[in-house]
Amino acid sequence: MCGLGGLARLDGRNLDASADGILEAMARTLAHRGPDDKELLRDGAVGMAFTRLSLVDPEGGGQPLISDDGSVVLIANGEVYNHRELAGTLAAGTVLRTKSDCEVLVHLYQQRGLSFLEDVRGMFGLILWDRQRNHLLLARDHFGVKPLYYSRNRERLVFASEIKALFSDPQCPRQVAWDDALASPALTAAPVIDHARPTTWFEGVESVPAATILDIDLADGTTRTHTYWKLPSFKAGAAADVQALVHDFREILASSVSDCATADASIGLFLSGGVDSAAVAALASQTVQLETFTVLSGSTMANGDAEHAHRIAEKLGIPNHQVEFHGSLVPTVDEWQHLLWLTEMPTCGPEQYFKHELHRVVKAEFPHIKGMLLGAAADEYCGGYSVLTAAGGGWQGFEASLAEMARGGATQRRPGLSAWWEGTESGLLTDSALERWGPVSDPYSAFVTAKMRDIQQYNCWHEDRTAAGSGIEARVPFLDRRLVELVSTIPVGLRERLLWDKAIIREAVGDLLPPEVAQRPKVPFFYGDGTRHTQLMFTRMLVQDGGALLEMALASPRGREYLDADRMRETVRHLEKAPMSGYVERLLPLLNLCLLDVMTTELPPPPSESAARLPEIRPRVPVTDWDSEQEGLSRRVLTAPAWSERSVLRLADEVTLLRSSTDDTTWYLAVNGSLEYVLDDDSQEWLAFLRNLDGVHAVDEVCAIAGLSVGPLGALLDESVDLGLLETVETDSSLCKR
Repeated sequence: MCGLGGLARLDGRNLDASADGILEAMARTLAHRGPDDKELLRDGAVGMAFTRLSLVDPEGGGQPLISDDGSVVLIANGEVYNHRELAGTLAAGTVLRTKSDCEVLVHLYQQRGLSFLEDVRGMFGLILWDRQRNHLLLARDHFGVKPLYYSRNRERLVFASEIKALFSDPQCPRQVAWDDALASPALTAAPVIDHARPTTWFEGVESVPAATILDIDLADGTTRTHTYWKLPSFKAGAAADVQALVHDFREILASSVSDCATADASIGLFLSGGVDSAAVAALASQTVQLETFTVLSGSTMANGDAEHAHRIAEKLGIPNHQVEFHGSLVPTVDEWQHLLWLTEMPTCGPEQYFKHELHRVVKAEFPHIKGMLLGAAADEYCGGYSVLTAAGGGWQGFEASLAEMARGGATQRRPGLSAWWEGTESGLLTDSALERWGPVSDPYSAFVTAKMRDIQQYNCWHEDRTAAGSGIEARVPFLDRRLVELVSTIPVGLRERLLWDKAIIREAVGDLLPPEVAQRPKVPFFYGDGTRHTQLMFTRMLVQDGGALLEMALASPRGREYLDADRMRETVRHLEKAPMSGYVERLLPLLNLCLLDVMTTELPPPPSESAARLPEIRPRVPVTDWDSEQEGLSRRVLTAPAWSERSVLRLADEVTLLRSSTDDTTWYLAVNGSLEYVLDDDSQEWLAFLRNLDGVHAVDEVCAIAGLSVGPLGALLDESVDLGLLETVETDSSLCKR
């Protein structure tokens, strides 16, 4: 991983000396991406800034890379995994002067022109200057794993690996794209299939599309777009044999993992406890020495991720470092500002925080590790969202949900169409009519194609930044075009067999993993069991210091224009009483937009400099025997309940316990006059507790009156207090005495 930056004149003129200051500022901004070396170049119409993280040929692989005749200049970020194979295809007499994996690209371009990336396997963002043609090329890998952004006007172009580096040029716009952001499904989480181009979140800033070369004539700025690969259609494939597909998947995945694990530096792996990262760990550990790292938090303790990660590593005989996030942890305002500016994305949230902290631990305690393997992006193409999306309806339910999402995408592009769904269950228009505004005839194909956008917009973006912040390169074996092309050939009749709950992955690596791991259901990173622990952490972040983060965000002039400040403050106040009410996930993206808006007005220091203000790294907890140590681990990371047996509780003011007028055994909890919760035959103990709750007696006293034990009600009490259904009564201790 490296940092790329630069600028170029688009009017046939040369850059003047003022460009040197911009290039120096870009290199300083990108220093975290490349802490090992820095090079600046200004020649004619082009200026380049390069910061290097050296994973291959540390001594001789510096950049820019220049052809023997000086006509081609290249800077590249990422890795070309099959560079040795490609070198064998070069014309006789071609001499490679370094062992760098990227040098082969210079010669491929000289021999193949714009076709030079067609056979490349890897992840990369690159800038190539063809001096003879006076053209500048900007290109990205097949899936956009490595970032590359640009901004242009009539006179010049500025480009960089990260958006913040573009702002080193005073001519680059500095403004959040509020209108686009607020309507983006990436921010709203609307359940629609969206094929729009990824947004950069900033006005006047574009990203080079995946699998694309932008060929720019520096004489007049004329730009040609060359797409060197397209995502397969995922439409009906030819007849295929299940075992052959599984075998081929295993072979390609093993090859991709081997590619990603190859470097002249040590490699680590983030082990989540799920089958995806476990598969990568099992395959990688056959060829390299691995250190693995796992989040040990209240959420991963409760949902089993931490335990499964430990057991996987134990089974494979590789080290596993459990990194502790204790139950009372609250990210500071400085931490959040640093992380948000590092990631540049309003969707920055708990996932980015946890991963950024893991990378910090690696940098501090394992500085020889410069690459990190991930199990990311398996879900997108291998059926990872099928069970969740089906909502209990099996494969047919999955397909039905996709069809609704496809229709939702079409009506979002033409909002007026939604009127034909009013008052009907499934609408009055045919799918063929909706095809005018979006693909709905093959919802599965449309869904998987949309995931290409999500991978660029979210997955690859945040994995790159959270790793880059610690000078580490994230590597994603599942994003290998050979794997995706194979999965795209699965016939319609075999989709359920191989893509329901990632069956093709589970079968491909089943012999390498314990059955309980290979067949373990998908568990979201911090959702599901244990969600409350992460939600509480971020609620405390928002309400700390009197809502300091919110007030900093509301200092954004455009934020005050778009957001109702009083309602935002009221929502934060509500969070203090009801931290699990769901508002934190709605608030955080809006606060992030405001904070980014403020940051673009007065640029923060580069991440490599602001990192000095971060707290100490999270501690690693040694685990030898999970079974005997589990109770102690739980005490370290589980969030303490907001109540105790001696707490006096009552229903919140807006909550009412109501009895059904038609069924004596059914009761309801109404919130603000709306029936929100049903208490039926399965809730009799909980109902008995609520009916005896009087705001005077303590929890254990209420249970004694109702003939109940406190223990079985603990989870319901946790949830009800966190949701704000129950609240604590401040009372003299004498009232709590028996």
